[in-house]
Amino acid sequence: MIANLVQLAAEEEQNPLIPPGPELLVGAVAFAIVFFVFWKKLLPNINKVLDERRAAIEGGIEEADAMKVEAQSVLEQYKAQLAEARHEAARLRQEAQEQGAQLIAEMRAEGQRQREEIVAAGHAQIEADRKAAASSLRQDVGKLATDLAGKLVGESLEDHARQSRVIDRFLDELEEKAEATR
Repeated sequence: MIANLVQLAAEEEQNPLIPPGPELLVGAVAFAIVFFVFWKKLLPNINKVLDERRAAIEGGIEEADAMKVEAQSVLEQYKAQLAEARHEAARLRQEAQEQGAQLIAEMRAEGQRQREEIVAAGHAQIEADRKAAASSLRQDVGKLATDLAGKLVGESLEDHARQSRVIDRFLDELEEKAEATR
């Protein structure tokens, strides 16, 4: 049991968390070699990649800012063109309304002129028809009156010149009486 106790005391003196001295020295030298290799070889490459990445990100941000400014400029130009197009459309609409109103006025004036021409032509035609009817009626009435007078007198009134004068005088007297009674 004493042997067991000695062995236990020897084990208790050595802490399992603290390695023995030679192992600690070999570990520290290995760590220093690995640290030196990382510091000389790997760390510059990592820093270089990080710098490139930072530059790319910053360049991307600058490019994005430039694109944003350009997009804003294009948007402003678009808005200006849109406003100009709306203004132009309003102007064209106004011109079309003015031209339409002018065309309507011209068409009304033309219609009025044509109506007046038609009415004047109608009055002229009516007057011509009235004169033709009066002349035809005068000849028919004169012939009937001459025939009737010839039957009453018992002689033929064949003298055309005299017959026309008598008929014209008779009809003129009738017209004067008709106008006087109006």
